[in-house]
Amino acid sequence: MRILQTRSFNNAAKRRHANQKRDLDDAVRTVAADPAIGETKIGDLAGVRVFKFTMTNQLTLLAYFLAET
Repeated sequence: MRILQTRSFNNAAKRRHANQKRDLDDAVRTVAADPAIGETKIGDLAGVRVFKFTMTNQLTLLAYFLAET
């Protein structure tokens, strides 16, 4: 599986503290291990999945989609 990150994701991740980056990396690894773990969105966001996780005691949403090869 290939994981591609958008430029805006990379820029936002760079601005995080070390402990926040660790939580974010753990969330990305969790999604990579089981891509169906996220909640599927509907309507205009059809095809997008959202994984909820805690980053420094704050609920954070990680949006992603699975590209068919």
